Amino acid sequence: MGRGGSFLSWNLGVWKFFPLPLFPSFLHTIPMRLISWNVNGIRAVIKKDEFLPFIKKYQPDILCLQETKAEQGQAVIDLPEYEEYWNSAVKNGYSGTAIFTKIKPMTVINGLPDKICAKFGLAADEYGDPRTEGRVIAAEFADFYVVTVYTPNAKEDLSRIPLRHKRWDPAFLAYCKELESNSSIGSPHGKPVIFCGDLNVAHTPDDLARPKENEGLKGFTREEREGFDNMVDAGFIDTFRMFKKGNGFYTWWSNWSNARGRNIGWRIDYILVSKTLKDKIKKAEILDEVMGSDHCPVMVEL
Repeated sequence: MGRGGSFLSWNLGVWKFFPLPLFPSFLHTIPMRLISWNVNGIRAVIKKDEFLPFIKKYQPDILCLQETKAEQGQAVIDLPEYEEYWNSAVKNGYSGTAIFTKIKPMTVINGLPDKICAKFGLAADEYGDPRTEGRVIAAEFADFYVVTVYTPNAKEDLSRIPLRHKRWDPAFLAYCKELESNSSIGSPHGKPVIFCGDLNVAHTPDDLARPKENEGLKGFTREEREGFDNMVDAGFIDTFRMFKKGNGFYTWWSNWSNARGRNIGWRIDYILVSKTLKDKIKKAEILDEVMGSDHCPVMVEL
């Protein structure tokens, strides 16, 4: 949806807006706050009266949501200062992502491109089709792309490890690198990428409270951690670790045994940036005081 007399065009899964944004090159002129949050059902968070107070307090310029479990219009949200872009799953009440932004994007792309899905054999399995689960949105701004992602989890029996390790993780990384470097997807010259969301993996032993007990289990397998390693090796930077080292910093807690109150958690929600943006990152925080979901938001300021 657009405001201010802009022209909106839909072509092959890509929203394009004309003219260019009202705030060209805003990265260089005004501070920007980006927040990512797995809300575990946006209607539930709204019903708990947690969503609008969160927006009012933190005032994100760009808000990326995962696991919305809704289509646009199913949740009553009165945020006239934000543009809303949704990628909802075909299956009702499942998965889904959204971007709310005060800055009009130049282009919005839902999902991974068909050519990348084909290259990595990303297709339906016994659990469903990750291509139709609303797991990725990319928004192009004047100075960079913002990509939000809700990564499929490996399942308790690790039966989705092949999908994660051989298909999803490399396909998503290839997509981010293609946005960064060129191409037919977006800007012909490429732009730096900020990607954020629930990656469903604790990268290192410092990223979960009980690494020894969880070694080899869902979210802390060698294969899942290798997928994160590949992102780092490709030049993407874990922004939170630019400012904080060590353990005790988590973004998800089980609903059992007062895990959140005891801080027995996992850091599985991240904001990573292209290395060319490293010097632009002024702050990266975990907003663990924000309630309403089993995840808490993560934030960067540029």
